[in-house]
Amino acid sequence: MANRTISASEIIQSFEKWSPKHLAFDWDNVGLQVGTLNKPVSKVMVTLDVLENVVDEAIGKQVDLIIAHHPLLFVKLHQINFDTPKGRVIQKLIKHDITVYAAHTNLDVAAGGVNDVMAEAIGLEDTSPLVTTGQDELVKLTVFVPEDHAEEVRNSISEAGAGHIGQYSHCTYQLSGQGTFKPQEGSNPYIGHVDDLEIVEEKRIETIVPKSKLNGVLAAMEKAHPYEEIAYDLYPLLNQGEDKGVGRIGHLKEPMELKELCEKVKEKYNVPAVRMTGEGSKMIKKAALLGGSGEKYIHAAKANGADVYITGDMTFHAAQDAMEMGLSLIDPGHHVEKVVCAEIKKYLEDKWQQRLSVILSESNTEPFTFV
Repeated sequence: MANRTISASEIIQSFEKWSPKHLAFDWDNVGLQVGTLNKPVSKVMVTLDVLENVVDEAIGKQVDLIIAHHPLLFVKLHQINFDTPKGRVIQKLIKHDITVYAAHTNLDVAAGGVNDVMAEAIGLEDTSPLVTTGQDELVKLTVFVPEDHAEEVRNSISEAGAGHIGQYSHCTYQLSGQGTFKPQEGSNPYIGHVDDLEIVEEKRIETIVPKSKLNGVLAAMEKAHPYEEIAYDLYPLLNQGEDKGVGRIGHLKEPMELKELCEKVKEKYNVPAVRMTGEGSKMIKKAALLGGSGEKYIHAAKANGADVYITGDMTFHAAQDAMEMGLSLIDPGHHVEKVVCAEIKKYLEDKWQQRLSVILSESNTEPFTFV
């Protein structure tokens, strides 16, 4: 039997389990940019930017859906004029039925997103957000399961994100007991018969769930649970969840000189040059970074004890301020956020296996040439 067609909405719903839109900053414009999610998709292109050369590439490669980091519609449009560069892009996308979706600051904040990929690439360990924007709310899930399905349900909800406490996963508590129910007319019971009272040996499974992952956990629970009607409870908790925020700060696996770290940044982020402030011989143990434009967080980097701050788009006076406070800088440019594209591709491929073709854009969107 042929595989069922995958819709754009299914792809995005899966993607937003990793990078939910609520993590984005209020001023950001994430999510659907152009087109519709109510369409079948066989090929996805991942890109940092949606420029005209990227759209031309997508047309040539018969792409159905573009997933970008930088929003196409970031600045409010007052008109869609096909004689302007932005207008031409939108016209081509609509004409060729290509949907565009953007995950921007939500992908910066998300675990495993832009900043985590950048941190891992240069060997930062024990990382935490550079600037905390909030904590994930927690809820307690209690579900009642017949004993012969308890392990399946427990594993399914754990794999979906429930039961994570610190460095431990699959954290649950179980009690044995008896559940009772009487199927009514029109029901299709997994156990028992209509109008007969049933007494079933069940497990009460309790676990903790981040609110951002609750929908996925409940979907996994419903898929694994055998009952037609599932008995479960949700309780709000006062426990603080995991810190969420932009940027990352941590320690290098091995201390190194600033100039050596510059070379590593160039290699791992695939850039031909960087700008640096500070003495090249300075030993770096603790580093902060933020993909994109991060100059307004130099004070946060210093306050958190960073020896160096790696970010793009540093301006003259902000660099002077950092220099005067003893914070070294490495500016590899804004475009280094491209490192997340391969991670997006891997995420989609792992989810959809061979059912979906996922490609990386080969178009150059870096506006600068290094000479």
